[in-house]
Amino acid sequence: MPFPMPFFDDVISDPWFYTVAIPAVLLMGISKSGFGSGFGSLAVPIMALAISVPKAAAIFMPILLVMDLMGLVVFRRHLDGSLMRFLLPLGLLGTVVGTLTFQFLPTTVVSALVGALTLLFLLQRKLTPKLKVAKPWPKPVGALLAVLSGFTSFVAHAGGPPINAYILGMRMQPINFAATLAVFFFVINLSKWVPYGYLGLLNWQNFQTSLLLMPLAPIGVWIGVTIAKRIQMDLFYKLVEVGMLLTGLKLVSDWLLK
Repeated sequence: MPFPMPFFDDVISDPWFYTVAIPAVLLMGISKSGFGSGFGSLAVPIMALAISVPKAAAIFMPILLVMDLMGLVVFRRHLDGSLMRFLLPLGLLGTVVGTLTFQFLPTTVVSALVGALTLLFLLQRKLTPKLKVAKPWPKPVGALLAVLSGFTSFVAHAGGPPINAYILGMRMQPINFAATLAVFFFVINLSKWVPYGYLGLLNWQNFQTSLLLMPLAPIGVWIGVTIAKRIQMDLFYKLVEVGMLLTGLKLVSDWLLK
């Protein structure tokens, strides 16, 4: 049964929604530490247990802006500038592709594609031990993954696994890994506001619901940043891979069980 909210007259009031939305927002906040890209991509699918994927993505937009700003403040001094100059234009190209195709592609199909690619990447890392050495993917592969990251980020806020697949091979320190993702997704998420508005995804109910969930944003980010600053590098990357595995399985299973 819905519960009254006098200060949020048009907010989503279904208790089941908040049962899944609260852990989803915390998970997204933790993701801003760099695990992110693994665990953060689970946030929209979790929230979508109660509402549609486009609505969940729209509710996350203001929350992501706050999280990204916090991550930017914490990590900006640890950024790899040359890597960012390579990745950002390609990621923005992906958001353009997402804008043009959003109304024609089923979200579950796109998400399943991301999930399948993520699982294949992890399988390749396990079957080919040499990939665990600090040796980055070729730049053409990185370019493709950056475009895919921007595209899937636009469609379902699931841009983490593709960009992770490229950066993971560089074996950066956790703090540098987190900084690269923080700046990349700050710009990518900022670029999505106008297209989301044009597509009719930003409305008053979604915005009020975002504001209600907003206090959880700094809590999740603080947890993630604290972990990222103290964790050993090997354990950090193992957790990233676990997050990517769970994301891949979740995205593929959503499509198979539809």
